[in-house]
Order: sequence, then structure tokens, then C-alpha cells
Amino acid sequence: MTHTIDYKGFYLAFRDISRLVHSSTSVQEVIDLAVWKTNELLDAKGTLLRIHNLETNNFEVTAARGIAEQYLGKGPVSSEQIRADLNYSDSVRIFSDIWQAPRVALPQQAWGEGVRMILDCPLRHDNDILGLIRVYLAEAREFQQAELDFVISLGEQCACALNKARLIENQQSRYNHLVLQTEKLSALGRMAAGIAHEINNPLGGILLYSSNMFKKTVDEDPCKKGLEIIIRETTRCKGIIQELLEFSRYKAPNKQRLNLNDTLRKALSILDNEFMLRHIKVTKTLAHDLEDILLDGNQMEQVFINLLLNAAQAIDKQGQIRIETWMDADRDLEIVTISDDGCGIAPEEAGKLFEPFYSTKSTGTGLGLAVSYGIVRNHEGQIRVASQLNEGTCFTIELPLDRPAPSEQKKQGNA
Repeated sequence: MTHTIDYKGFYLAFRDISRLVHSSTSVQEVIDLAVWKTNELLDAKGTLLRIHNLETNNFEVTAARGIAEQYLGKGPVSSEQIRADLNYSDSVRIFSDIWQAPRVALPQQAWGEGVRMILDCPLRHDNDILGLIRVYLAEAREFQQAELDFVISLGEQCACALNKARLIENQQSRYNHLVLQTEKLSALGRMAAGIAHEINNPLGGILLYSSNMFKKTVDEDPCKKGLEIIIRETTRCKGIIQELLEFSRYKAPNKQRLNLNDTLRKALSILDNEFMLRHIKVTKTLAHDLEDILLDGNQMEQVFINLLLNAAQAIDKQGQIRIETWMDADRDLEIVTISDDGCGIAPEEAGKLFEPFYSTKSTGTGLGLAVSYGIVRNHEGQIRVASQLNEGTCFTIELPLDRPAPSEQKKQGNA
């Protein structure tokens, strides 16, 4: 037996649901409307909709209408059961015999309520089943293709709404995480500045008096070794305090047009002795066609020194550091890579390297890379790390070319 199709009703229902999908952030509104319209236009005894809960991996009833409302109190259905009942090739499954229909726990009760037929339609998005619409019908009948297309289309709209909601939820979660991190860093910066100023002066006094006492002691004096330890540890503390001050104090880069290779060479010259003592070979492949770009020479030199020292410490002894520069004309970038064949970094640690106070070294403060990251970002650049445990690490810095405007180039040419 066939029914006369209410094409206008189908069109209006589909239009209303589509409009709601695009205008509302409430998935429940879309689902409630879809269940209501499906139940009404198919002249069903009842309709329910289950949604896949990612946390429990179960399909839980989210909306129901008609006799199916009694199923709201029933427990969820496992994801394995749903996927076993619905093949990925199925758009709609029709069960003319409710006694043989899957997941009908009480067919006698359904029969007593007047249910004679069940229709299942999955809510799919990119081959993933996000939910399921189940329709309970009072009589076994033949469905026209237009009716099935309507149910399938509603399922697609509900799947789109669910996917949209999950994307919004993920973006909101990321935003909340960034806000929390920003607040933590702001509080950390204020705390660091306060602590640094309070501690720095006493440390300076300790270092001054211990250094004077050290100069007055003879080699045989048993106190000399203790003074050496005091001086070394106090100097280390002052270094940490200085890094805290650098981290907490925003310093706008004083940019000038400089050559990136020249800045790298200055950093390397400072560390020549360090590399020689560790027997580390440094290989340079510096591009000859690099243009002068806007840099704060001192700040970028600090970044390169930090990365080179990290590379040297990862190698410890008898290794190689490779430095390469080139220009990516397509993206208007100048690129520097500093790589080593040292101990490498575990994958779970690599993502945390630029976080303040996170260090893979037992004696590290965890501020060097955080400060370097801030400097590069203040130059409107990017810094990335790639590493494999026991194979080595590579840091990549990308800096924008920032070519002068045509008017400026003309002025420079006339000068």
C-alpha cells in the first residue's frame, strides 16, 4: 500500500531544517525539528533519534516523538551494535517484520502499541555514522523513493548540524585553552619580574663579597673550594634571574636592515671556543643571494646563540652542527635551519619545547627557547622544531623579506 506524497510538506520541512542548520548553533533544535517533521510527514507511530557520544562510544537517544518517547528512559546502544546493523552501503534499512528487527528488545510491547514496520536511517558525515533516525510505522507498506530521499536528506542535514557543532566545540576548546595559557603567562610574567627584582640585589651582594674573599684566600685554604661553589652557583642564579627578566619584559625589536648571514656569523664567532672544546664540527651553507631584511641584530643573535648552544649540548662531544640559509622567493621568506646529530628529542617532548620553564636538560631553566620563540614572533616570523630520538634535531626559522615600498626604493636609488 502506498501513500500520497505531500511534496509541499517535504519541501517546507527540508527548507526549515536547512535554514535552522545554517542559522542556529543549537543541535537540539535541528534534531527536534527533524524528528517532528519525519514523524508527521511519514504518518508514523513514533520517531526517535540517537547520537553517537564520543566519550562513551554509545548511541544515546536525544529526541523522540510519539510512542517512541517511552524509549527515552532506555539505556544507550553500543557503537558496535549500531555499526553491525548498518552497512556502510546502506542509506535506509526497512524492517517489515518487527520480530526480526535488530535492537528491538521488546517486540511484543511494540506490537501491542501498533508498530508493524521499522525504518532506520543513519546520519553519516564523511563515512562516519554520527547518529541514527528510527521510524516506527503502524502498517507495512511500500515506500516511494521520494519519501526515502526525504528521510535520507534529513539525516544528512542532522549530520551536518552535528559536525558543525563538534567543530564549534573544538574551536571553543582551543580558544579557552589559549585564553588560559595567555592568562597564565601574563601572571607568570608579573610574578617573574617581581621575584627577579627582589632576588637580584641580594645575589649581587653575595657574589661581590664571595669574589673578594676568594681573591684573598690562598690555594691551601679549605674555604677556597666552598667559595668557588658559592661563586659558581650564585652566578648561575643571576643568569636564571636575568632570563626571567628578559622573559617577563616585552622589548620591542629595534629593527634595521641587516643581512641574516652576517648576524649568524656574529653568533658563531662568539661560540667558536665552545665548539672547539667539544670537538664539534660546524658546517655552513649560507646563501649568497639573501637580501637585507628588517632585524633587531642583538635579539636575533641571542636566538641563534641559544639554538647553537642547545645543539652543542645535545651533541656533547664529537658531533656535527649544520647551518643553512636560503631564500624562498615564492613565499617572500628567508629561512635558517640549525640542525645537529645529537641525542634528539622524544615526540611527546617536542611539542612542549617553547613553553616557559619546560626543559629537557637537568640544568636548564626552560626559558631560552620560550624567549627565542617570542623574539621570532615579534619579527613576524615562525620557528619550528623537528626531531628524532637518538638521531638529531633541526630548528627552522622563517623571517619575512619585508621589501621596501617602491617609493622607498626610489629614494634609496636617488640617494
